[in-house]
Amino acid sequence: MKIHACFLLLLSQLCRLGAASAMATASTPPNIVVILADDYGYGSLGAYGASPAVIQTPHLDRLAREGRRFTEAYAPSSVCTPTRYALLTGRYCWRTRLNHGGVANTLDPLLIETTRPTLASWLKQHGYATGFIGKWHLGYGTAPRVDYTKELKPGPLELGFDYQFAVPQNHNDITRVFVENHRVFGLRSARLQPAKGKLGLDAPERDDPRTMGELTDRAVAWLDQRAGGPAPFFLYFAPVAVHELVTPSAEATGTSKAGPYGDFIHDLDRSVGRIIAALEQQNALANTLIIFTSDNGGVIAGGPTGASKLAQAAGLKINGPLRGGKHDIWDGGFKVPFLVRWPGRVPAGTTSTAMIGLVDVFATLAAIVGETRLDRASTAPDSINVLPAFLGESPQPLRRDLILQSAKGVYAIRSGPWKWIEGVPFGADGKNASAAKGPQADQFHPRLVNLLDDPGETMDISAAHPAVALRLADTLHQHRSQGFSRE
Repeated sequence: MKIHACFLLLLSQLCRLGAASAMATASTPPNIVVILADDYGYGSLGAYGASPAVIQTPHLDRLAREGRRFTEAYAPSSVCTPTRYALLTGRYCWRTRLNHGGVANTLDPLLIETTRPTLASWLKQHGYATGFIGKWHLGYGTAPRVDYTKELKPGPLELGFDYQFAVPQNHNDITRVFVENHRVFGLRSARLQPAKGKLGLDAPERDDPRTMGELTDRAVAWLDQRAGGPAPFFLYFAPVAVHELVTPSAEATGTSKAGPYGDFIHDLDRSVGRIIAALEQQNALANTLIIFTSDNGGVIAGGPTGASKLAQAAGLKINGPLRGGKHDIWDGGFKVPFLVRWPGRVPAGTTSTAMIGLVDVFATLAAIVGETRLDRASTAPDSINVLPAFLGESPQPLRRDLILQSAKGVYAIRSGPWKWIEGVPFGADGKNASAAKGPQADQFHPRLVNLLDDPGETMDISAAHPAVALRLADTLHQHRSQGFSRE
């Protein structure tokens, strides 16, 4: 009996120790890397159906193979700035002065208030080292017009980042420079020599085909500096690919069957591979949560280089089977690839059909560091904790609805299989109203679609389901008229 009692006592102690060890492991904060590609469409990587005969994305496909692939992930906007704002703040951008669906201009002031919690400031409060590298597109300073010859403050560092190395707006913006922390990188003087399409800053000019490599060099160097450090780290890496101008590197040129656009995708995939390799080299990959996604759908028409048209002619379905692309109110403008890799927590090689939004990244990462109750009056008012979907634990929908806004300011709301398109161009004064008569006129009329039955969004079924249309229209109005959408 004594031997049996001792055995049970020992077993009990071992179980408690095991449970404590498991809790310690679960409570150990992971490193976090969020990669936000630019204009990268839903069908532009192998894991989402791109033909390997056209392009190859082995590193992105590895994230899908070793993590979880989401098939119903949405950007809140079909254009750049609003999505970047929502990702960092957990708040829809149409609640700001940029409420018309457009983007911040190169000379615009900082869009995010320095008093508003961001992913960076939130994680920094929890002991994280924070870095931002890549495309910013959210403005600098407080003056009506940014002076790039002076200190660029406030900016990312005032929003919680320890370091920034940025392309101020777009790959082809008029600054033609990088920004490091509070200054134009390498600025020699305040002298300006304006030229067509350029501010003419007295600083080293970006070399477009080398920009992806230079940004990745900086990201890898920043990760290397964190190696062995006591603090977990958060890296927000925002590549410029595959935004126009489409300028693949010398190493990638000619490597795809989809022309320069496909080659640029190869640059993006190579950058992701280099980030993974850097984490592997410092033995950090096992405790790093990686999220890869895009700010909006891909460009399927136009563009200065016409590279996307050539890619489509070669067989690349940029946005997969979805209707439309960047700027549009159709799903091709909003539905984006979304990959999550977190060994031991996120089930490998799985797919989720849960509807999530990029605006949900804030509340989800907050939950990972133990903050599950956010004050919606001040913090991430439109962000939902979708961590159960990451971990494969929730068969039930975590989101009731998700609000979308096109580049022309047209609103839509997605709820279950339903999508209600309000169809009204932004502005009571008729701003953008002329677009309702142009080639995109379909986007400027109210429409209810069932995406399960009609993924091409071709049929308006509001007359057959008036109660659904009314409910979604009322919900959209309610969310817009109050300062939050999270219950």
